[in-house]
Amino acid sequence: MSASPILITGGAQRLGRHCAERLVDDGHPVIISYRRERPELAALRERGIVTLAADFSTEAGILDFLARLKTETSSLRAIVHNASDWAPDSTGPEAGATFERLFRIHMLAPYLINLHARELLERCSEPQRDIVHMTDYVVQKGSKKHAAYAATKAGLDNLTLSFAAMLAPTIQVNAIAPALIMLNEGDDEAYVEKARAKSAMEMVPGPGVIYQTLRYLLDNRYVTGATLPVDGGRHLR
Repeated sequence: MSASPILITGGAQRLGRHCAERLVDDGHPVIISYRRERPELAALRERGIVTLAADFSTEAGILDFLARLKTETSSLRAIVHNASDWAPDSTGPEAGATFERLFRIHMLAPYLINLHARELLERCSEPQRDIVHMTDYVVQKGSKKHAAYAATKAGLDNLTLSFAAMLAPTIQVNAIAPALIMLNEGDDEAYVEKARAKSAMEMVPGPGVIYQTLRYLLDNRYVTGATLPVDGGRHLR
């Protein structure tokens, strides 16, 4: 338990929401960012989670979020960079704009938040302070249809090393690299079977495995600059 809140970007749905709710269950105050208003936010607010709207697709939006974050809290126990956009590649005139947007969401936002919120982490009275980057299994193999996504997530993976060296020994910086963790509404049985077959464990585990990994990082004082794969052994296939 910490008196300083844990920030989760992109915390309104799926993995981010699950981790936010589990952290509250464990007694931690939580702040999340969200891209747009959605019904799920009401339940999070009822649980005491602070919700801050944020547009990470522009530098101005990132800096505006930082300014509002600093009015909301004077310290942070941890930052979990979960905000993401699974946008496919395009060969049309919007291709460059798509790459730039993904770069800002996956790389520029974590970069600027890490730099500008460092002081909030350093003000935490707890002996451990953490930054966790959510990357992706696809970083290791690339993607035929999501090259911009894979490249910018790979950049975030590299930022893990740089910030771990930069902020040691007071702040630990690590990454979690999931493969397929959750299904989407409407996924048919054929897709589910194909998804299961991609990993040695032959399962779609659900978001609990990500929280277990996050919890490990938040509780371990001697890990930094590491990327923890949560992929069911996909490299064995």
